Amino acid sequence: MEVQGRIKMIGETKTFGNNGFRKREMVVTTEEQYPQHIMIEFVQDKTDLLNNFNVGQEVKVSINLRGREWVSPQGETKYFNTVQGWRIENLVQDAPAGMPPVPPADAFEPANDFKEEDHDDLPF
Repeated sequence: MEVQGRIKMIGETKTFGNNGFRKREMVVTTEEQYPQHIMIEFVQDKTDLLNNFNVGQEVKVSINLRGREWVSPQGETKYFNTVQGWRIENLVQDAPAGMPPVPPADAFEPANDFKEEDHDDLPF
């Protein structure tokens, strides 16, 4: 599954317990009629994937949905869902280095120095 949108927040990497479990959260805001703020967590070595991204970037995140069942000491059963990211891609590609920026389409104007004697005999 994938989620597309703009990065709203990138959290710091947090380490838990003696085993060194790492988790990092981000929020992606979808760009649709009713935008959604989707919290996605990256765990273990996947936390480093967020190092090259910044708030405001448009991204596509590959995700897995995870579900867990938990039974309290009183016997009450609860269910929890997690959106876990495993790949992230930048949707807006930067122009290659050394390439001039492309001017907007309205920057081009028709030639006004046209002379009648310059007319060619093309049939179209």
